[in-house]
Amino acid sequence: MKGQLPARISNIEERMLNSEGFQWGHKRRFNSYTEHIRKTFGGRIQKVVVDAGFTCPNRDGTKGKGGCTYCDNDAFNPSYCNPKEPLHVQIAKGIEFHAVRYRRAEKFLVYFQPFSNTYAPISRLKEIYAQALDYPDVVGLVIGTRPDCVDDAILDHLKELSQKTYIQIEYGVESCHDKTLERINRQHDFKLSEKVIRKTHELGIKTCVHLIFGLPGETSDDMFRSVRIISELPVDSIKFHQLQIVRGTTVEKEFLACPDDFHLFRLEEYITFIVAVIERLNPSIVIERFSGEVPPRLLYQPGENDGKYDPEKIRWGLIRYDAVLRLIEKELERQSTWQGRFYPGKDQK
Repeated sequence: MKGQLPARISNIEERMLNSEGFQWGHKRRFNSYTEHIRKTFGGRIQKVVVDAGFTCPNRDGTKGKGGCTYCDNDAFNPSYCNPKEPLHVQIAKGIEFHAVRYRRAEKFLVYFQPFSNTYAPISRLKEIYAQALDYPDVVGLVIGTRPDCVDDAILDHLKELSQKTYIQIEYGVESCHDKTLERINRQHDFKLSEKVIRKTHELGIKTCVHLIFGLPGETSDDMFRSVRIISELPVDSIKFHQLQIVRGTTVEKEFLACPDDFHLFRLEEYITFIVAVIERLNPSIVIERFSGEVPPRLLYQPGENDGKYDPEKIRWGLIRYDAVLRLIEKELERQSTWQGRFYPGKDQK
């Protein structure tokens, strides 16, 4: 992958950064979601994922069937989520699940993650969101959805809720290029994503977007261009994911048929690439994630017949996200660089 490595900054500039921190108010070299949440709430907050039984217009036949080519919700749905169980039971199990690892968390955000969590009549949405917010120690909602699954009534209700509690919408944008969106069967164009992001921001609702790196047919220039485009939109936070080939998905079949259309990142290569992305990202945007994490049992493992892909080079193994994050921060430190270093524009928000 192409990517210009930055020259080292001066010793004077380095000392200034180490002593005063960055514009986002702390010394980590990127605008950290963890630090942002700690500052917002005054302590640690944990997300609890729930599955409210939603579906998607790209699955139920309204727009298409089969969903996006890469999608398998089981790949990121935690074990404690069961849409057959009442919402309060899922929340309780989620809090219990996180209690051992995140003992300091005393408050929680309910994260509606699987499928499109605004894809229902407004009456049902009001009921479900109210149930989640009524649970003890829940201080807000994070709602994952598609840009084509919101309307004025839904956004107006979320605006009303946001004036009382913490509300964030996560939009699966994935790419800013229509040729890619068509290939992965998104069933909408980027113009719609841009329109909805701006509308959500105008209503004062916190907005997060997702981008996937390595989608079929995209070059490194395409990926960097997506970062530049998102940097110019009124986005509060962002999640980055590397494409992973999940077993049984359409993208697995495409990969087996045309591996040269894909760029699957080796771990070391991805670290270098994501650092270059960080340098080009608007520094006002909070980074929530740098990479995705799929259970190894669900991942396709490339073999000898996969053309240019050596399985030993692209297999990330059992490395967890926390370890990937440490590698990224170590590389930012090694290069003496930071988020927005090469961002050309002014703060867009």
